[in-house]
Amino acid sequence: MARMFGTDGVRGVANEELTPLLAMQLGQAGAYILTKENKHKPTIMVGCDTRMSGDMLAHALMAGICSVGANAVYVGVIPTPAIAYLTKKYKVEAGVVISASHNPMEFNGIKFFDGNGYKLPDALEDEIEDLIKNDMKGVEFPNGSGVGRIKYRQDAREEYINHAVHAVPVDLSGMKIVVDCAEGAAHYTSVEALRQLGATVVPIHNMPDGTNINANCGSTHMEELQARVVFEKAHIGLAFDGDADRLLAVDELGNVVDGDQIMAIVGAHMRNMGKLKQNTIVVTVMSNLGFFMFGDKEKIHIDKTKVGDRYVLERMREIGASLGGEQSGHIIFLDENTTGDGLLSALHLLEVLVVTGKPLSELAKVMTVMPQALVNAKVPNHRKYRYLEYPEIAAAIEKLEKEFAGEGRVLIRPSGTEPKVRVMIEGKDKQKIEEEARKLAELIQNQML
Repeated sequence: MARMFGTDGVRGVANEELTPLLAMQLGQAGAYILTKENKHKPTIMVGCDTRMSGDMLAHALMAGICSVGANAVYVGVIPTPAIAYLTKKYKVEAGVVISASHNPMEFNGIKFFDGNGYKLPDALEDEIEDLIKNDMKGVEFPNGSGVGRIKYRQDAREEYINHAVHAVPVDLSGMKIVVDCAEGAAHYTSVEALRQLGATVVPIHNMPDGTNINANCGSTHMEELQARVVFEKAHIGLAFDGDADRLLAVDELGNVVDGDQIMAIVGAHMRNMGKLKQNTIVVTVMSNLGFFMFGDKEKIHIDKTKVGDRYVLERMREIGASLGGEQSGHIIFLDENTTGDGLLSALHLLEVLVVTGKPLSELAKVMTVMPQALVNAKVPNHRKYRYLEYPEIAAAIEKLEKEFAGEGRVLIRPSGTEPKVRVMIEGKDKQKIEEEARKLAELIQNQML
């Protein structure tokens, strides 16, 4: 049986793969595993993004939490990084987010944070999974006054905004910013924070209705934001994803500025200010070759991990780094929060614009983006990690790796959250790498169906 937890919690189509029953079981097992050392009745904070299935799954999860004797605090629609921050601030035992991030609205997910606001390591997730598979063996279910309660809070998002604007108190007076909220959890927090700092904000996709999250908007669909920035003659555009833990930007000319470029801009500025701990930025193997060239040129050490912001975070904690993230826009500022934070990323990027007085198009030149082709092969979820067991696929990958050696690279990896294998090729000839990536993805898809 495939592992229940992916790179970012448990994901699936809500009410089909991710059922209320499974949500309740995750609440029971998660609460038990994360709080079993407590001598008092523990509390777990729960929040969600704007998906229609969020309330259903959140209340099922909280029923599970209460059934093992823990209390739940439900803070409603709120960014993922807000749960990470507030879990630690309020000194509750754990936090849970109901969200499928950038995925379409029919999907949802459940991810846990420990009492210090960190995503769980694989070993702890395996404990939760094993307990569910063993029918909660050894777990006591109290009755009477031993059952937990649910408390509802409305002020949590204001606490998060307050934290962000005090962490990066940049004066944005005179700056015009277009903000794509992805019809998601950022629809209030991002707009309000930027306005509090003095910006003129033009919000788009900030009217969530439960069904439109990520629908042709946000960090996965940048076209409308690009056009709107140019039309509005704005200084910058900001794009969040559904749960607001990632950020991509658009410069004043309408060009996309990705996570690698944002980390390069902010990282160089932090180094100049003496705030880049260990003179290191931690990234994944998916970062653009141009980012590693930037590191060599700027004499900033680039530390590399496997894909997944949780692994970036683990490495940052291990070596004492203050900045790390992914090309996709998950950027971690460890001095200020314990997970990828779209709002903090936006404020740090805006701070560089204000301090330097330079437009984003000029700042982005700090690194040269090498042509990169990324094509997804749709495959059965239970087979996605076994692509190398197919001789034709293995031979095709080996052939391409030899062909691009020294001139680029080939990276194949199964998605941690979707039934896909991602094919990424970098090289100097954009047309060639796009053609080769498409051919390889088609081969993978045809062989594995």
